[in-house]
Amino acid sequence: MAMILNQTHPLLSITFSSTTDFTELAGYCERFAETLLESSDPRLRHALCERLSDCLALLYPTLDDPIPSHVMDRLTVDELPLTSPRFEPDSDLLCEYCQVLVQLLTERAVSPQREKILTGLLFDLTSYFAEELKAPRWIRTADGVKFIAEVEVARER
Repeated sequence: MAMILNQTHPLLSITFSSTTDFTELAGYCERFAETLLESSDPRLRHALCERLSDCLALLYPTLDDPIPSHVMDRLTVDELPLTSPRFEPDSDLLCEYCQVLVQLLTERAVSPQREKILTGLLFDLTSYFAEELKAPRWIRTADGVKFIAEVEVARER
């Protein structure tokens, strides 16, 4: 007997289209990915992947479009933000990302086009990983050796 999937998660009922504002699409992508990360239900995970894929497919062709004026207003601030978005996974996680990508590429589990994209991602992640591992961590100061991050924070004050 076939099982009917009852998709009751609220994210699965969100509607979006090619006319949806790119900032809303980006927010939906983030919510789909976050819920995907937290979910252990294989059917919900599959549905979330489909929704994320659809949302990304709508978002991608708009990335080079001019930003509409009503959105420019929302993206304009009067003071510098205290933080900026950053991608800073720890070394263990970066290594795991690289291992999984290598495994996918080794198993040839993806189409040639996706293999090319994953190879680029693997290069970017591996380069970032290597730079992080080889980056200086300490600095000699008049007060002795200190963590670079500690000195940078002190300078910002």
